[in-house]
Amino acid sequence: MAERLVHLIDDEESFRRSASFLLKKSGFEVRLWGSGDEFLKELRTLKQGCILLDLSMPGADGMEVLSTLIERGITLPVIMLSGHGDIPMAVRAMKTGAVDFLQKPFERGALLAALQAGFDRLSSACAADLQREDAQRLLAALTERELEILRRLANGAPNKMIAYDLGISSRTVEVHRAHAMAKLNARSFPDALRVAFAAGLHRMPEQA
Repeated sequence: MAERLVHLIDDEESFRRSASFLLKKSGFEVRLWGSGDEFLKELRTLKQGCILLDLSMPGADGMEVLSTLIERGITLPVIMLSGHGDIPMAVRAMKTGAVDFLQKPFERGALLAALQAGFDRLSSACAADLQREDAQRLLAALTERELEILRRLANGAPNKMIAYDLGISSRTVEVHRAHAMAKLNARSFPDALRVAFAAGLHRMPEQA
Protein backbone atom coordinates (compact mmCIF):
# COMPACT_ATOMS: atom_id res chain seq x y z
CA MET A 1 0.00 0.00 0.00
CA ALA A 2 1.26 3.47 -0.93
CA GLU A 3 0.59 4.81 2.57
CA ARG A 4 3.03 2.20 3.95
CA LEU A 5 5.82 2.96 1.51
CA VAL A 6 9.25 3.75 2.97
CA HIS A 7 11.92 5.48 0.87
CA LEU A 8 15.28 4.33 2.25
CA ILE A 9 18.17 6.56 1.16
CA ASP A 10 21.63 5.36 2.17
CA ASP A 11 24.89 4.92 0.29
CA GLU A 12 25.86 1.80 2.26
CA GLU A 13 24.61 -1.29 0.43
CA SER A 14 24.87 -3.65 3.41
CA PHE A 15 22.76 -1.28 5.52
CA ARG A 16 20.16 -0.90 2.75
CA ARG A 17 19.91 -4.66 2.49
CA SER A 18 19.51 -5.32 6.23
CA ALA A 19 17.18 -2.37 6.85
CA SER A 20 15.07 -3.31 3.83
CA PHE A 21 14.68 -6.86 5.17
CA LEU A 22 13.60 -5.54 8.59
CA LEU A 23 11.10 -3.11 7.05
CA LYS A 24 9.54 -5.65 4.69
CA LYS A 25 9.25 -8.14 7.55
CA SER A 26 7.41 -5.42 9.50
CA GLY A 27 4.87 -4.98 6.70
CA PHE A 28 6.27 -2.00 4.79
CA GLU A 29 6.82 -1.57 1.09
CA VAL A 30 10.39 -0.34 0.52
CA ARG A 31 11.98 1.73 -2.25
CA LEU A 32 15.79 1.78 -2.09
CA TRP A 33 17.97 4.72 -3.12
CA GLY A 34 21.78 4.54 -3.19
CA SER A 35 22.38 8.28 -2.92
CA GLY A 36 20.73 11.60 -2.22
CA ASP A 37 21.42 12.69 -5.81
CA GLU A 38 19.62 9.64 -7.20
CA PHE A 39 16.62 10.36 -4.99
CA LEU A 40 16.46 14.07 -5.88
CA LYS A 41 16.38 13.28 -9.60
CA GLU A 42 13.07 11.46 -9.13
CA LEU A 43 11.27 14.04 -6.98
CA ARG A 44 8.66 14.84 -9.61
CA THR A 45 7.46 11.23 -9.78
CA LEU A 46 7.93 10.42 -6.10
CA LYS A 47 5.30 8.18 -4.51
CA GLN A 48 3.87 9.19 -1.16
CA GLY A 49 5.45 7.64 1.91
CA CYS A 50 7.96 8.15 4.72
CA ILE A 51 11.64 8.82 4.08
CA LEU A 52 14.54 7.22 5.97
CA LEU A 53 17.46 9.48 5.12
CA ASP A 54 21.14 8.93 5.92
CA LEU A 55 22.90 12.06 7.09
CA SER A 56 26.40 11.40 5.69
CA MET A 57 26.53 10.48 2.01
CA PRO A 58 28.75 11.40 -0.94
CA GLY A 59 27.20 14.07 -3.15
CA ALA A 60 23.98 15.47 -1.73
CA ASP A 61 24.03 14.58 1.97
CA GLY A 62 21.01 14.18 4.22
CA MET A 63 20.70 17.84 5.18
CA GLU A 64 20.89 18.90 1.52
CA VAL A 65 18.17 16.43 0.59
CA LEU A 66 15.99 17.56 3.50
CA SER A 67 16.48 21.25 2.63
CA THR A 68 15.62 20.57 -1.02
CA LEU A 69 12.42 18.81 -0.02
CA ILE A 70 11.41 21.78 2.13
CA GLU A 71 12.27 24.30 -0.61
CA ARG A 72 10.13 22.42 -3.14
CA GLY A 73 7.18 22.11 -0.80
CA ILE A 74 7.41 18.32 -0.52
CA THR A 75 6.06 17.53 2.93
CA LEU A 76 6.76 13.79 3.15
CA PRO A 77 7.88 12.87 6.70
CA VAL A 78 11.67 12.48 7.00
CA ILE A 79 13.50 10.40 9.63
CA MET A 80 17.20 11.24 9.64
CA LEU A 81 19.75 8.47 10.24
CA SER A 82 23.35 8.85 11.42
CA GLY A 83 26.15 6.56 12.48
CA HIS A 84 27.74 9.26 14.63
CA GLY A 85 24.99 10.56 16.90
CA ASP A 86 25.85 14.18 16.23
CA ILE A 87 23.60 16.07 18.70
CA PRO A 88 23.91 19.54 17.07
CA MET A 89 23.14 17.99 13.69
CA ALA A 90 20.15 16.16 15.17
CA VAL A 91 18.81 19.45 16.51
CA ARG A 92 19.38 21.12 13.15
CA ALA A 93 17.62 18.30 11.29
CA MET A 94 14.59 18.48 13.61
CA LYS A 95 14.42 22.26 13.30
CA THR A 96 14.57 21.95 9.52
CA GLY A 97 11.61 19.59 9.55
CA ALA A 98 12.70 16.00 10.25
CA VAL A 99 10.23 13.90 12.26
CA ASP A 100 12.98 12.10 14.18
CA PHE A 101 16.72 11.44 14.30
CA LEU A 102 17.96 7.88 14.86
CA GLN A 103 21.52 6.82 15.58
CA LYS A 104 22.80 3.66 13.89
CA PRO A 105 22.61 0.92 14.93
CA PHE A 106 19.06 1.58 16.11
CA GLU A 107 16.61 -0.75 17.80
CA ARG A 108 13.72 -2.12 15.76
CA GLY A 109 11.24 -0.60 18.23
CA ALA A 110 12.75 2.86 17.87
CA LEU A 111 12.58 2.65 14.09
CA LEU A 112 8.96 1.47 14.07
CA ALA A 113 7.96 4.19 16.54
CA ALA A 114 9.60 6.85 14.38
CA LEU A 115 7.88 5.50 11.27
CA GLN A 116 4.53 5.42 13.06
CA ALA A 117 4.98 9.10 13.96
CA GLY A 118 5.84 9.81 10.33
CA PHE A 119 2.81 7.99 8.93
CA ASP A 120 0.57 9.67 11.52
CA ARG A 121 1.82 13.03 10.29
CA LEU A 122 1.27 11.93 6.69
CA SER A 123 -2.31 10.86 7.47
CA SER A 124 -3.01 14.22 9.13
CA ALA A 125 -1.64 16.07 6.10
CA CYS A 126 -3.76 13.95 3.74
CA ALA A 127 -6.85 14.61 5.86
CA ALA A 128 -6.15 18.37 5.75
CA ASP A 129 -5.70 18.21 1.97
CA LEU A 130 -9.02 16.40 1.55
CA GLN A 131 -10.75 18.89 3.84
CA ARG A 132 -9.33 21.78 1.81
CA GLU A 133 -10.40 20.19 -1.49
CA ASP A 134 -13.94 19.59 -0.17
CA ALA A 135 -14.17 23.20 1.05
CA GLN A 136 -12.92 24.57 -2.27
CA ARG A 137 -15.50 22.44 -4.10
CA LEU A 138 -18.27 23.92 -1.93
CA LEU A 139 -17.02 27.47 -2.45
CA ALA A 140 -17.05 26.97 -6.23
CA ALA A 141 -20.88 27.15 -6.07
CA LEU A 142 -20.79 30.73 -4.72
CA THR A 143 -21.04 33.85 -6.87
CA GLU A 144 -18.10 36.26 -6.89
CA ARG A 145 -20.05 38.66 -4.66
CA GLU A 146 -20.96 35.93 -2.16
CA LEU A 147 -17.36 34.76 -2.10
CA GLU A 148 -16.04 38.27 -1.52
CA ILE A 149 -18.48 38.92 1.32
CA LEU A 150 -17.65 35.59 2.95
CA ARG A 151 -13.92 36.35 2.59
CA ARG A 152 -14.35 39.71 4.33
CA LEU A 153 -16.48 38.14 7.05
CA ALA A 154 -13.79 35.50 7.59
CA ASN A 155 -11.30 38.33 8.09
CA GLY A 156 -13.49 39.82 10.82
CA ALA A 157 -15.09 42.72 8.93
CA PRO A 158 -18.58 43.69 10.21
CA ASN A 159 -21.56 43.92 7.86
CA LYS A 160 -21.61 47.73 7.88
CA MET A 161 -17.95 48.02 6.86
CA ILE A 162 -18.43 45.44 4.09
CA ALA A 163 -21.49 47.32 2.85
CA TYR A 164 -19.57 50.61 2.81
CA ASP A 165 -16.52 49.15 1.06
CA LEU A 166 -18.60 47.42 -1.62
CA GLY A 167 -21.12 50.26 -2.05
CA ILE A 168 -24.15 48.16 -1.10
CA SER A 169 -26.59 48.13 1.83
CA SER A 170 -26.13 46.12 5.01
CA ARG A 171 -29.34 44.30 4.14
CA THR A 172 -27.82 43.20 0.81
CA VAL A 173 -24.75 41.93 2.66
CA GLU A 174 -27.02 39.84 4.90
CA VAL A 175 -28.88 38.44 1.88
CA HIS A 176 -25.61 37.41 0.17
CA ARG A 177 -24.40 35.88 3.43
CA ALA A 178 -27.63 33.86 3.77
CA HIS A 179 -27.36 32.64 0.17
CA ALA A 180 -23.73 31.64 0.71
CA MET A 181 -24.61 29.71 3.87
CA ALA A 182 -27.40 27.86 2.07
CA LYS A 183 -25.07 26.84 -0.78
CA LEU A 184 -22.45 25.66 1.76
CA ASN A 185 -25.08 23.64 3.68
CA ALA A 186 -24.00 25.61 6.76
CA ARG A 187 -26.47 25.43 9.63
CA SER A 188 -24.74 28.32 11.41
CA PHE A 189 -22.33 31.10 10.55
CA PRO A 190 -19.44 29.32 12.35
CA ASP A 191 -20.07 26.35 10.02
CA ALA A 192 -19.65 28.66 7.04
CA LEU A 193 -16.48 30.10 8.55
CA ARG A 194 -15.01 26.62 8.99
CA VAL A 195 -15.47 25.98 5.27
CA ALA A 196 -13.92 29.37 4.43
CA PHE A 197 -10.90 28.75 6.66
CA ALA A 198 -10.39 25.20 5.39
CA ALA A 199 -10.28 26.51 1.81
CA GLY A 200 -7.94 29.36 2.75
CA LEU A 201 -10.49 31.95 1.59
CA HIS A 202 -9.40 34.42 4.27
CA ARG A 203 -5.92 34.56 2.71
CA MET A 204 -7.15 35.31 -0.80
CA PRO A 205 -6.80 38.87 -2.21
CA GLU A 206 -9.76 41.25 -2.32
CA GLN A 207 -11.90 41.35 -5.45
CA ALA A 208 -12.32 44.62 -7.29
